[in-house]
Amino acid sequence: MRKAKILFKNIEAGILTQEDDGSFLYRYHDNWLADQSKPSISLTFPKSDQEFKSEFLFPFFFNMLPEGSNKQVVCKLNRIDRDDYFGLLMTTAMNDTIGAIRVVKIEE
Repeated sequence: MRKAKILFKNIEAGILTQEDDGSFLYRYHDNWLADQSKPSISLTFPKSDQEFKSEFLFPFFFNMLPEGSNKQVVCKLNRIDRDDYFGLLMTTAMNDTIGAIRVVKIEE
């Protein structure tokens, strides 16, 4: 199992988890849900205490990944398998993203 913090404007909004079977879960933190001034991170993740589940990386996060030659270079330099979308997301969305969302790996 691998986990990453999802930050919205540098404030932790929730946790993205990749289970051992390859499926994904996203859950907001309770304090994020309780604060009415905090928005949802995406229209596809409305603020809710439910856990969002998917067999594949959620499209919202998948669309943050590099493509084509950029993906090849990142995978080669960081020794990431081309099909390891979660590893690629944690590597590329940690510091430099378009928009307010960052993805930071949680060390176990």
